Amino acid sequence: MSDWPARRARWVRFAPAGYSGVLSLLIAGPLLGPGYLLLRDAVSTPRSYPTDSALGLGAAAPRAVPQDALLAALSSIIDGGLIVKAILVVALWAAGYGAAVLARESLRVSTGPQLVAVTVALWNPYVAERLLQGHWSLLTGYAALPWTALAAYRIRQRNAPNAAFHAFDEPGVDRPIAPTATDRADPTATAAPQNRSPAQARRPRFHRATKTTGSAAASWAALAACFAAAGLTPTGALLAGGTAVVLIGRRNLLGTLALLLVASAPWLTATALSGAGSEPSDPAGIAAFAARAEPALGTLGSLAGLGGIWNADSVPHSRTTALALIGTALLLILVATGIRAAWTKKTSATGTIPPRPTAASPTTHSTPAAPKPNTTGRTATRDNTRTRSTAPTDIEPGTTVPTGRAAHVESDAAIAHSTKLGAESTEIDHASIRIRRVLLILAATAVVLPTLGATSWGMSVMEWLVANVPGTGLLRDTQKYVALAMPAYALCAAAGCRTVARWFSTAASTEPPARNSRTTVISLTAALFIALLVLPLFDLAWGVGNQLRPVHYPAGWQQVADRIDGPGDIAVLPGGMFRKFPYSGKVPVLDPAPRMLPRDVLQTGELPVHGRTVAGEGASAREVESVLLHGGSAQQLANLGVGWVLVERTTPGPLGESKTTLAQLTTVYTDSELALYRVPGSTDRPAESHTTQRVIAYAAHLIWAALLIGGLLLAALLRPPA
Repeated sequence: MSDWPARRARWVRFAPAGYSGVLSLLIAGPLLGPGYLLLRDAVSTPRSYPTDSALGLGAAAPRAVPQDALLAALSSIIDGGLIVKAILVVALWAAGYGAAVLARESLRVSTGPQLVAVTVALWNPYVAERLLQGHWSLLTGYAALPWTALAAYRIRQRNAPNAAFHAFDEPGVDRPIAPTATDRADPTATAAPQNRSPAQARRPRFHRATKTTGSAAASWAALAACFAAAGLTPTGALLAGGTAVVLIGRRNLLGTLALLLVASAPWLTATALSGAGSEPSDPAGIAAFAARAEPALGTLGSLAGLGGIWNADSVPHSRTTALALIGTALLLILVATGIRAAWTKKTSATGTIPPRPTAASPTTHSTPAAPKPNTTGRTATRDNTRTRSTAPTDIEPGTTVPTGRAAHVESDAAIAHSTKLGAESTEIDHASIRIRRVLLILAATAVVLPTLGATSWGMSVMEWLVANVPGTGLLRDTQKYVALAMPAYALCAAAGCRTVARWFSTAASTEPPARNSRTTVISLTAALFIALLVLPLFDLAWGVGNQLRPVHYPAGWQQVADRIDGPGDIAVLPGGMFRKFPYSGKVPVLDPAPRMLPRDVLQTGELPVHGRTVAGEGASAREVESVLLHGGSAQQLANLGVGWVLVERTTPGPLGESKTTLAQLTTVYTDSELALYRVPGSTDRPAESHTTQRVIAYAAHLIWAALLIGGLLLAALLRPPA
């Protein structure tokens, strides 16, 4: 029975992880059934292959690197659809739980506010809109943001001059603080307090400074894993990298940039080797992908509410009604209640720094202690009295804080002890406050800059950049970067929950409320906050109103893949990159052929957006498509390196005079859905330089994988025991 409080504390500590898992499954529910994710930009297939395009060596910019290579490697062992579903669910869970851990460590809030932080991170328009757009891999970068901020916070803690003794302290762990000068002079001060269990009494009373090195290494390993996980796509790497750079501090900047470069090695290497993406992008993409104003909100309000994606079709139905205004207003109000606390609140390794105990304090009592041994031959004149604080009024109810040495303070050394605790806590306070303030500034920047980018002069500046500066095409979808506001929003909402609970407690009674009463108030306030966040966006549940549901591919796809056993790239008809299959639903989806077939599929990269076409990088694909649509000869296709032509019969799109060309080809497979043709005379043109490029690309991907797996393992192994 004596262990029940410890067990209860552990269960309470992991409640945010369980709650995050429940929300994640509620959001991704339809995908738990059999089938594959095929929705707009999201394409999962049973099996994919390590083609040049998957490695980022194709004609198009390497936007899905190393994502496609990872799926190609793993889908040879596990069904590719299961991999995508698992990554998506884990990313959602990690986003919510990461927000809770960040709030717990930087604000020292209890379980209720942590659950609010989870809700803010998961139940918001950004998650809904990116799911509907099919950006499942971008959500891994989104999920890495609170963990990146947490790693940066811990690294800054470890660098504190006085952090040697409290570097391992974590909420919920009974860790004693460093010994004071009085402790070192008084052997009796090391005796275990009466309320310490035998297990606690056997625990070292303070940590050796040498352990700080391991803790720092764990934090760096965690940062490396965050970069690698976010680096599943180039945009995710930019999100996590930008967050770390502004938080990490100057002394850690070089190491952070080095890790970021390693995590970005696959797409940076692919860009350098193929040249794709190094050319300027089409300026038409700026207006096409600019942030969009939602009903009654304007662009600024939409972005501040974590919405405003460029595609009006990729939004939940609730965001097309007055609920968009209501939900945004409620979110911003809840965030606003905690801005002041997030900006100014000081914390220490043991929670909020308690006031110095006094004799008049109703929460303290005195107990005589054994007199100090007289080693000098003089009579000891100091009053050896212990003052034990039973309920520091500044510690939030429900917060798990150390109870051993931290709860027993010698009254005759109160000033010295307070000075020591203050010195050690100052660095933590400074790190915590600095991190939170930078996150708040980052959130404001992530909202304001995309808003400016949607103005006429802002679009003019962006058009000049993408037309003249290679690589800036990554910035054209500015609403993606609103993700940077999520950690600050989660912290502010958690702090606001605690603040409002204190308002309620103060208004309800003039007497200090009992601990159970205050815990109840916090729980009820958290429930209110969660309800106000969830209800206006009710249709995020169950796959954003069941829009995120799996599809089933016809058996003909596997038949086609098995029959492609010769040289040459694959051309696809009808023209264009997007399809509307009978089995894929009503919205356009990316053609699954590039990920379904074992040879490179030529794609132009052209994107139809709002009635306009944004040019892509696939010049050779455009030439091949032109030959097909104009009825060119088989020899022309062979000269362009095309060995196969696939006709997808059940999707609309331009076919032109392709019948003339197809009549010159050899039919390999045909059914009601698909038809595959072989181009006579086609041969591969292997080159030594191409083989070298693939070897380098493989090496870059292996380095990225080692960073991901090694970072996770090292962070787990070096993490201090609880």
